[in-house]
Amino acid sequence: MWMPLEFGMEVPPVTFGRTSFSPQGTSVPAVVVPDGGARAWASVAGGWIIAFCTVGYAQSFGVFEDLYTLAGASTATNIAWIGSFQLFMAFAMGLPAGKLFDAGYFHHLQIAGGLLFVFSLFMLSLADTSKFYQIFLSQGVGVGLGSGLIFLPSLSVQAHHWKERRALAMGIVMTGASVGGIVHPIMHNQLFHGSTGFTWTVRASAFMTLGLLVIANCLMTTRLPPKKNAPKPPIGEVFSNRAFMIVAVGCFLVFWGFYFPYFYLQLFVDIHGLDRTFAFYTLAILNAGSILGRLIPNLLADRYGNLNVMIPICFVNGILVFAMFGVKSIAGAAVFSLLYGFTSGSFISLIPPLIGAFSPDINKIGIYMGVGFFITSWASLTGTPISGQLLGTHFAWWKPIVFSGVVMLAGTVFVIAGRLLVVKERGTWRV
Repeated sequence: MWMPLEFGMEVPPVTFGRTSFSPQGTSVPAVVVPDGGARAWASVAGGWIIAFCTVGYAQSFGVFEDLYTLAGASTATNIAWIGSFQLFMAFAMGLPAGKLFDAGYFHHLQIAGGLLFVFSLFMLSLADTSKFYQIFLSQGVGVGLGSGLIFLPSLSVQAHHWKERRALAMGIVMTGASVGGIVHPIMHNQLFHGSTGFTWTVRASAFMTLGLLVIANCLMTTRLPPKKNAPKPPIGEVFSNRAFMIVAVGCFLVFWGFYFPYFYLQLFVDIHGLDRTFAFYTLAILNAGSILGRLIPNLLADRYGNLNVMIPICFVNGILVFAMFGVKSIAGAAVFSLLYGFTSGSFISLIPPLIGAFSPDINKIGIYMGVGFFITSWASLTGTPISGQLLGTHFAWWKPIVFSGVVMLAGTVFVIAGRLLVVKERGTWRV
């Protein structure tokens, strides 16, 4: 049994899952976390819906990439900036959102971010698909900013309810992104190329998103109040944590090549003339493969440590990108989509518990996750446009494939180096 803390009661530090890393490697006292219960599972359900609406929508950008490119809005490189800027805003806004979450403004963020997200979708429905600036402002800036205000807090709030099974809980939340990545591409492809058209397809998704975000905000609850007279968020402490920064650089490099298949796989299948109908479902297959990828590794991470599971996942992701050289048929594209979906889903769902594990205090989890997501957001911003530039107008696919694979493998090396430092500080292999 557990007793909820009264408002204003001093909250002692808490360990994150089985491992908690402080800059000096010292252990910290733990506060009792329920690890379950109705409020905890309701918050997981609410977070799942947020991931469905935000990350699931962003991971479906390959549908829009294909549509805008063929509509003549701009080159594939320029259009990739729309999706990458949307992802950048979603992650970069984690820094201010994390600070506001730690300060106790969780539901304020959900309401403001949700309204902006839905409003931007309605503005996108009014955009001309051949006008780059209209799409960029509504989808890249507006949708990205709105999703950034609600996504990270929906992950951080899970730390109020979970301890031993926290990585699994966050993995369940992130399966919402996988399901969203299945539903959104199929829905948009079918409606875009049917009688509905672009305008009412986007409006339909906006109405659906509005209803889902209202439900999510009602389900999620914070359990621990902010500390009275709490000091300013320790951003300097976060950046001085050597192990954290090394791992963050590694995740940056992996993210640099991570979204290449998500943005370009449908176009890849189209250009290679495999089957246009099948091309519509490549992103759905990829995201379907990521469902188990967001659960099984997180379950293992709770038992063996986040870094121990993350390292092989990063390595396999890099190797699989090179496997695109062998995709010559529908069967090959389907197998690649499933495998990369599993490993990429594993990587992105392990990021939140991995970053949060470096926080020595539950009241600092928001800022640690905010800084971590802010660093990786720059990779999301530049990675796919670089791939688009390498791809060029003549579709030289080998260039972005090599770039993405190499940087992901380089990121794996940094994550390994960060793990060695953490093991040395903590004196245990389970990290």
